[in-house]
Parts: sequence; structure tokens; C-alpha cells
Amino acid sequence: MRPLRVALMLSPVLVTACAPAPDKQTLAELRNVPADTADVHVDQGLDRAMESYRRYLEETPKTAMTPEAMRRLADLKVEKQFGILGDGKMVELAAPEPAPERMVLAATGAERPKAAGIADLSESQQEFERRATSQAQLASGGREPVSVPGTTDTQAASGPLEAIALYDQLLSEYPTYEHNDKVLYQKSRAYDELGRTEEAMQTMERLIAEHPESRYIDEVQFRRAEYFFTRRKFREAEGAYEAIIALGARSEYYELALYKLGWTLYKQEFYDEALHRYVALLDHKVSIGYDFDARHEEGDERRVADTFRVISLSFSNLGGSEVVGEYFATNGSRTYEDRIYSNLGEFYLTKLRYHDAAAAYKAFIGLYPLHRTSPHFSMRVVEIYTKGGFQKLVLDSKKEFAKTYGVHAEYWRHFAIDEAPEVLSYLKSNLKDLANHYHAQYQRADLSEEKPANYREALQWYREFLASFPKDADSPPTNYQLADLLLEEKNFGEAAREYERTAYDYPAHEKAAAAGYAAIFAHRENLKAADEIAQPTIKRDTIASSLKFADTFPQHEHAAKVLGAAADDLYELKDFKPALAAAQKLIERYPAAELPVLRSAWTVAAHASVELAEYPQAELAYTRVLELTPENDEKRAALVDNLAASIYKQGEAANTAQDYRTAANHFLRIKQAAPTSKIRAAAEYDAGAALIRLEDWTAAADVLDAFRRTYPEHELNREATKQIAFVYRQSGQVARAASEYERIATEADKPELRGEALLLAGDLHEQGKNTERALAAYLAYVKEFPKPLDLGVETRFKIAELYKNASDIARYHEQLQQIVSIDAAAGAERTNRTRTLAAGSALVLAEQLYAQFASVKLMQPFERSLQLKQQRMDAAMKSLSALVDYQVGEVTAAATFYMAEVYYGFNRSLVESERPKDLQASQLQDYELALEENAFPFEEKAIGVHEKNLELIRSGIYNEWIEKSLAKLAQLMPARYAKTELSSGFLGSLDRYAYRTPSAPPPEPAIAATAGVPNATGR
Repeated sequence: MRPLRVALMLSPVLVTACAPAPDKQTLAELRNVPADTADVHVDQGLDRAMESYRRYLEETPKTAMTPEAMRRLADLKVEKQFGILGDGKMVELAAPEPAPERMVLAATGAERPKAAGIADLSESQQEFERRATSQAQLASGGREPVSVPGTTDTQAASGPLEAIALYDQLLSEYPTYEHNDKVLYQKSRAYDELGRTEEAMQTMERLIAEHPESRYIDEVQFRRAEYFFTRRKFREAEGAYEAIIALGARSEYYELALYKLGWTLYKQEFYDEALHRYVALLDHKVSIGYDFDARHEEGDERRVADTFRVISLSFSNLGGSEVVGEYFATNGSRTYEDRIYSNLGEFYLTKLRYHDAAAAYKAFIGLYPLHRTSPHFSMRVVEIYTKGGFQKLVLDSKKEFAKTYGVHAEYWRHFAIDEAPEVLSYLKSNLKDLANHYHAQYQRADLSEEKPANYREALQWYREFLASFPKDADSPPTNYQLADLLLEEKNFGEAAREYERTAYDYPAHEKAAAAGYAAIFAHRENLKAADEIAQPTIKRDTIASSLKFADTFPQHEHAAKVLGAAADDLYELKDFKPALAAAQKLIERYPAAELPVLRSAWTVAAHASVELAEYPQAELAYTRVLELTPENDEKRAALVDNLAASIYKQGEAANTAQDYRTAANHFLRIKQAAPTSKIRAAAEYDAGAALIRLEDWTAAADVLDAFRRTYPEHELNREATKQIAFVYRQSGQVARAASEYERIATEADKPELRGEALLLAGDLHEQGKNTERALAAYLAYVKEFPKPLDLGVETRFKIAELYKNASDIARYHEQLQQIVSIDAAAGAERTNRTRTLAAGSALVLAEQLYAQFASVKLMQPFERSLQLKQQRMDAAMKSLSALVDYQVGEVTAAATFYMAEVYYGFNRSLVESERPKDLQASQLQDYELALEENAFPFEEKAIGVHEKNLELIRSGIYNEWIEKSLAKLAQLMPARYAKTELSSGFLGSLDRYAYRTPSAPPPEPAIAATAGVPNATGR
């Protein structure tokens, strides 16, 4: 126990009352002594001070100082028992020790400082809420209560009770005493220390009522608020906290009141309102110059961090990151929004909700792609997906980062790229990762169907790296990998160009010679695959690359062969002078070259001036050469190809001359003249193409079908199938065309091609009245291609119609339900067409519910049939009401008509219901009257809803449903609506019609309780 503090602040008048009076004055005479407001220290002890005040009050007549003395004496009594009551200052509770590691926004790999506003999430949510919502501690002078030795609890409490009595006496006798607010304040504190909380609360209520401008008002309100909050009286706590907030920032309780008011609303699940208070607190911090990145007092930092955390909880309860954007879009953006999103993301991450965590960061990036922190947020998304093991999402997020923050992206028009080395470094490694990953995926044999997509991805990221970091040390090997990829894809021309770039466009490096040689290989592979028209250009590229390689890397082991091949190519191109020069260079530079190489060089040199004949003569000449060439001569195959090429050239020439019959004959002759030629397949395919141009459908189909059987593995095989399908379609053979399109769909390696083929097959089967196969094609399409959404919905509608026409009502309704569900979940992909189709589908489904409702008759026992009737009425009304949300005029009118008919049908069901058989005549009459009385409101409601339908005319909507409503009204209200002069024509209106679902009348007894008559409930 601490020693009792005896230094008191007393007025000099009262000090005189407890000290010797040298001038012999009596206590009564002290009334004439002028008051001195200066405080002095008295060290005589509490008991002596209290005795002095007692004597003063007993011996001195009442003066203006009397209430002050009473208050001081009462204060000392409380002081003696409990110590100084204090000034009500807030005492912050210490937060728990943070975990050794916590998740923070990774930017450069270093941890962001704690002051940056990322909440410490090592504390569990339950512990956090318990600590954050615990009753705030108010200081009591830094002292422990004082106990008097040898006293009982009752004796110990007598002092405070006497003080309370003095306070009450003072308040009673001196109602205008200027410090009565302090008296009430101290009295409430005394009650509080005694544990008499209710009396303390009553005293505080009095202080508030009588002294609303008191300097204690904010502390008192805060105590009240805490009292209510800890007892879960949140509405009362709201009022007290709001009273403090109304005082403004001048109150030292302002921030804490905002914070606790937010918790009060949060506990009531008023998350939106709670957010307003938390954001107001952060706004206040910003307004007073609070720097979230700087260090502050521990309590201040903790409250800011706690605020960010409870904001995360609130947004999580409201729906997550999407709601954050909506909130700030509605309430204005804030400079600290990035901290809101990052705290929400980290909160989700601690819950292992990886997708939600990433979504929080991505939501911010989506709103503010040009924000300084957005690249770091994008990097964090990758980290989160990596932690969760979502490899596909890791890839997608890496791709998104590369696209959004690549060196040529819009972002860098607003920020200096050299000031973000960590982003640039991440971009570099990111691009390499993406390129290498997709290249590896491309090479996997088990992913053949994904090969085209993986190729495109790898190609994109290799090129992006090279464009972004052209002078980087990793660029030459990366360029080499790009060329390898192109080569593997058999894109030989591009591969060759990239190998050449690797060999010659960078400073000397170890892969240069290998790249130069690979370029030649790629060119020659390109030459093999090229058609006759493209070959000369490719061959010249090959020659140029070969000559450059031989001059740049003359010591390479293959330099002589490369130069000899260039000479051969030049000769074949009839560039005789360059061919001769190349051959002579080989002979002079490599006299020790292999014999075949030298023989070829001399052959080129010998024949360099010989000109070749025209193609018909060339064909004849090649035929003679083949006759003279031994069967086992390795050159024979090339000669055969040359022969085929000469024939093929004739076919091409005929094609060029638009003499397609002759062209086809030439292409087909290769089969007999050069059956082993490499270009035979292409020639036969081109023969079919020429016959298509002639519109000789039968011949074209025969040629292409033969091609397909002969070359089942040819790269043009699938193209042949497409052409055959086209031929059958053009010739009106829809069934055979449909079968070919099904084959195309089966063989297609591109999703878009397969989808298009399925749709065409379905359409053709439909034209051919083959419903079963049409359904199979359409069903396969919608199963595999839910997107694009509008096309999928359109196809489902076709499926539904086919089922309907086949009288398969169950599947018909199933497809309609699918259309409704897909449209409902479409989000931004929803279109007017999908909405219209969904509306019509939903109407058909709603009509079934209406029919079920209408089928129920009110029979005895009345309560049972009435309950079923009401249940089906509810189901029908719910379904019909939902149709209005589609905002499709005809469907809205139909829904309105049916809703009116539901009301009218209920009316008629009541009127026509089966009567109890045991009623007397008088009872039956009462029963009939009760039925009519309860049925009538439903008829009125039906009329009102039908009249609502007529209002659609003003919006330019007029259809059969409005006509039906008008006819019904004429039946129900003939005096008003059954008029021949009433126009049913179109009424134009510029007003937009906002339809509201008609509400049902309030529940009321459907049938009055009479003797022997059962009760029912009307809607």
C-alpha cells in the first residue's frame, strides 16, 4: 500500500480555520476576510484537514465560502478512503505482444514499418474484439485506494457515505453554487468507487441535465457510454458517444468516442454505420497531420491499427473488397484507401482465404492502377497465390503484373521507372518466369491440346522481355530460347530471324556461333515447308544467312558446308554470278574440304551459266534425268521433287490464269508422275481447292476425301475436312455436311474452331430435321463453351425449343431454368438479348406455378385445401413478381396480368369453394356472406393490378397481355371498360415507366367465424 498523500490544495481562508490565529480572530470573524483564490500547500494530514473543515462549518456562520468548505470536506472524506479520485484521464490498455513474424505488404522484400497502418494480425479475432471493446480505464491519480488499519468495511465506507451526504446537503442548500457540477461529478465518482453504479449513473444523468456546459461533461458522457456498452445496451451507448462527438475535436475523448461508437454499431451488426465512424476517426487523424508512415505514441499507433483491423472486419461482414470500392465511391475517396485494402487483404490471408485476400489487393489495383503502391499490390497478389499453392492463379497474376507494369505500360508515364528498381527487378524475373514456364508447358507431350495456347504465351513473354531489357546480359540467351521455341513450333522463318538477331545483334557472346548456325538450319527447314511461291524468298534469306555465317565464323567446323550449300542455292535460284563467286570462295578458302562438298562446288561453277527451260520443258528434262539416274542414287529423290515441282508450277500457273480445270489436272498428275514427291499431298489438296473454285462439287469432294484417306496425318488433313464440309453444304447435302462439321469439331485443337463447328453441325442437323443429332451437337456446345455467354444462352434457347417441339416438357423446362440461372449470374456479361431470353424463360416457368395454383380447388376440409391454395399462391406471386425485374415490356405485362389473375382466381376459389354439409339454413347464409365479404378484396386487387398493366401503354408498350388485362377489366368493370369507344391503340409517352410489383392486401380473415364455419386466412 502506498503512503497516504497529505499535500492538499486548500484555499487560504480554510487553511486559516485549521491553524493558530496570531491575531486572536474567531472563526466567525473569518467571514469578513476577503477570499484569496491562490492555493497553498498544507502538510498537516488528511485527518487534521478534515477536522479543520468540520470546525469551520460548525463554528462559522454560513458565508459564500461555506459550500466550498462543504465540498472540500466531502472531497477529503473520499480522498481518505479511496485516494485522489483523479482527473478522469484515459489509460490505454497494453496490446498483446505481436508474433515474431506477421504478414505485411511486401514491396522490396523488407518489412514495412509497423506505423504504416498494417494491423497486427497475430492476435486472434476473439482476443482482438475482447481487448478492443473492453471498458476504457480512466486514471485515478495514479494511486491505489487507501485503507485505514483496524477498520471494518462498513466503517471504511462511512467516510464516502458521509461525503455523499455532504454533497447532497450542499446541492440541496446551495442549488446555485457555481461548482455544483464538480460536486455532482465527485459524488458520482464516490458512488462509483463504492460500487454503487446505479446511483453513480443517476448522479451523472443529473449532472448532464443541470450542467450541460460543464467541463466534466465529456468524461461523464464517456463513463455513461462505457457503462451502457459493457452491459450491451448499445443504443444508449450510442447516444452517449455521439454526445461526445458533438463536442468536436476539442474534447480529449473525441477520438476514443468515435472509435467506441464504431464498435457499438459493429456489435449491433450496423457495419455501414460503424464504418462511417471508423473512417471519420481516420479522417480526423489525417486532418491533424497524422502521418501513417511515421512513428507515434504506442497507444495512438495501436488505436489506428485496431481501427484498420475492425474496418477489415466490417467490410468482410458486408461482402469484402467489392463493398470497399462501393463505399468510397459513395462516400468519397480517401488518401489512405490503399491501407484499407491492404489490411483487408492481410486479414483474409490470416484466415487462409487466399482468393479473398488477392481480391482485396486486385480491387484496389482495378480502381487505381496508376497509384504508387499498385505495383506492390500486384506483386503481393502473386505472393498470396503462391502461398496458397494456386499455380494457375500465380501465372495469371504474374501475367497481369507484366501487362500492367511492363516498361511500356501507361503506369510509367506517371512515375519515373528508375525510381522503382524493385518493381523493375520483379518485372524482369517475372517475364523470365512466364516465358520459361510456358515454354516448358509447350514441350510437354501430355498437354498437346494446350500446345497452341502455351506457345502463344511463351512467345509473348520472350518478346516482352527482349523489348523491355534489350541491353541486359540475359537478353542473348533469352533471345536464343525464343528462337528455339519458334523452331519447335515449326515457325521456321521467325525462328531463323531470331537466331540471326542472337548471333549478330549483340556484343560477342558464347552462343553467337551456335545461333548463327541454327539460323541457317531454321531457314532450310522453312524452305522445306514452303510452297513454290515462297521458296525463292526463303532461299535467298537462307543464302544471305549462310554467307554471313561463313564470313563471321570462318573457323567454324561447318563453315565450308554452309558456303557450299549457299552456292547450290544460288545456282538453283539462277543467280549464277553470286553462285559462282560463292563456289570459288569455297574452293580457295577450304582446299581440304570433304570431297562431296568440293564436287558440289565445282558442279555449281560448271553449270552456273546454264539457263533452265520453261516448266513444261523442265518437266520433260527432269523425266529424262530420272531415267538416267540410278535407282540407288541419293540425288534421285531430289530430282523427283524437282519434277513434281515443275508440274506443280504448271498447276500454279493455271491457277493464276484462272484456268482451274487445267490447274486441277496438273496437281493430280503429280500422283502418277512423281508419287514419292514431298509436295504430292499439297498438290492433291490444291487440286481439290481448284475444283471448288470451279464449283465442281462432286469432283472436289472425291479428291479431298481421297487426300484425307491417303494422308491421315498430314497437316492439311483437317483443312481438307473443312473444305469437304463446305462442298457438301454448298451442294445442299446438309446431313453429310453436318457429319463433316461434327468431325471438324472432334479433330479441332482450337476451342473456337470446335465451338463454331458444333454450332454449324447442330444448325445443319436441324435443317435436316434430325432433332436427336441437332440436340447432341447443341448440348455438346453449351457444355464445353459457356462463354461467350450470349451465344451460350441463345443455343440453350434452341435446345429448349427442340425439346418443346419434341414434347419433352421436363427437359424443355430444365433448359429454361438453366437460361434463367445463367442470366442471373451473368453480371457484367449480361446483355439485352440474354435478359430477354431469360425473361421469356422465366415467364414460362412462372406460368407452370400459376397453373398449379389455379388447379387447387377449395374443398372440405376447408383449412387443408386453403393452406395448399395459399402456398401455391405465394409461390406463383413470388415467381411472377421476379419477372418484373427483367424490365422486358411484354414479360412485365404478362407478369402483371398473371398476378392480377392470381388475385382474381383466389377470389373465385373462395366464392366457388365447397360448402360444409352440416350447416343449417341460417348458418349457410352467414357462411355465404362471409365468403363474399372476404373474397371481394381480392377482386378489387385484381382490378387494380390489371389497371397497372394499362399504365404500360404510356411507356409505348402494347401487347396481347395488356389486351387481355383490358378484356378482363371489361368483364369485371363493364361500366368503365366495356366501352366501344375505348381505344386499344398505342399511346406514346416520353415518360419512363418504373414498374412496381403490386403488393398483396394485408392478411385478414378470409371467412368470418360463425357457428359451424371454419376459419381461414386470406392473403
